[in-house]
Amino acid sequence: MSQAEATTTRALVPESPAEYELANIVRLTIAQALAGANSTVVYATGAIIGNTLAPSKALATLPISIFVVGMAACTLPAGAIARRHGRRAAFLAGTGCGVLVGVLAALAVVLGSFWLFCAATFFGGAYAAVILSFRFAAAECVPPERRPRALSAVMAGGVFAGVIGPQLVTYTMDLWAPYLFAGTFLAQAAVAALSALVLIGVRLPMPTAAETAGGRPLGAIARQPRFITAAICGVVSYLLMNFLMTAAPLAMRLCGLSQEMSNLGLQWHVIAMYLPSFFTGRLITRFGAPRIVAAGLTLTAASAATGLAGVAVAHFWLSLILLGLGWNFGFIGASALVLECHRPEERTRVQSLNDFIVFGTMALGSFSSGSLLTSYGWSTVLWVSLFPLMIAVAALAFAASSRSRRAA
Repeated sequence: MSQAEATTTRALVPESPAEYELANIVRLTIAQALAGANSTVVYATGAIIGNTLAPSKALATLPISIFVVGMAACTLPAGAIARRHGRRAAFLAGTGCGVLVGVLAALAVVLGSFWLFCAATFFGGAYAAVILSFRFAAAECVPPERRPRALSAVMAGGVFAGVIGPQLVTYTMDLWAPYLFAGTFLAQAAVAALSALVLIGVRLPMPTAAETAGGRPLGAIARQPRFITAAICGVVSYLLMNFLMTAAPLAMRLCGLSQEMSNLGLQWHVIAMYLPSFFTGRLITRFGAPRIVAAGLTLTAASAATGLAGVAVAHFWLSLILLGLGWNFGFIGASALVLECHRPEERTRVQSLNDFIVFGTMALGSFSSGSLLTSYGWSTVLWVSLFPLMIAVAALAFAASSRSRRAA
């Protein structure tokens, strides 16, 4: 290698561990901001396109449910790719799915094919499953005491996704008239391709032989009380966020509100999901993950109560904002609990198992949301959301009492 080539190589690779960590976290945060637009576009348009193309109005929210199925189905395969070939390989496979969902969805709208649109949203779910592993990748870049902050910093990239996604819908939905939202999905494919270019520069260590071997059996890990609590709270936080956000755009339309009002409501919801991430990690470090999860569940309950108070624009918007805040505290807090449940060589398997449980359960809520809304109305959707909250609160209380007994 020539002297010039050696100098160029050193310039491309950060020399100190601190620079290396920072470069990875910055790239993962940017990728989170770009890739997060995928979910926002699907949630903002899925039920509306479904309502137009579906053979039955009861199937209006099926594309969003298929999106969640894609998340659940692809979580374990994405973890297997990361374990064998490294996280960057899994990231690039996910962004490939992100480009594919945009192209297929645009084609489905042009052809008027409901089932092709459902297939497209499945690949969107695969992309979303990979995106959510960014938070764990960031935690691997830093020492244990800084992991909650690193995890939280990458999730903060979603603030920009909350702006990019809804504005992408607003400014592109009529570009390919008369095919509503076809231009939006082509724009989303371009954003996914840009995210791939950012992720190419991520430098994470390749899996070790011990990590490939896998460590303890998953059954033994999953039986830990802390893991059970983390999984239940993660499930409920994400389940209810998806359950209510799936129904909200269609509920707003059924209440006579405009698409622009719906887009803005989702924009503020997504911003509320990620804005607290700038300080959630510090709150977890100071107060502990269980208390932050409890605060998230309380905010989610307040979201349901606000929705039950009325169906004006202000009620929908405030409900969606509270829902986003509740998801942030509940889901990031639960993710921090997961980091305490595994050894280093077990991380990808345990993290993939946790996300599989979360997204698999979430799919059930997504399927039921549309039918509840069309059959019984928005208020029934909100009342039903209170039951999972009770389960999560009970799990947190049981975990707290168990810790007190062990301490005594």
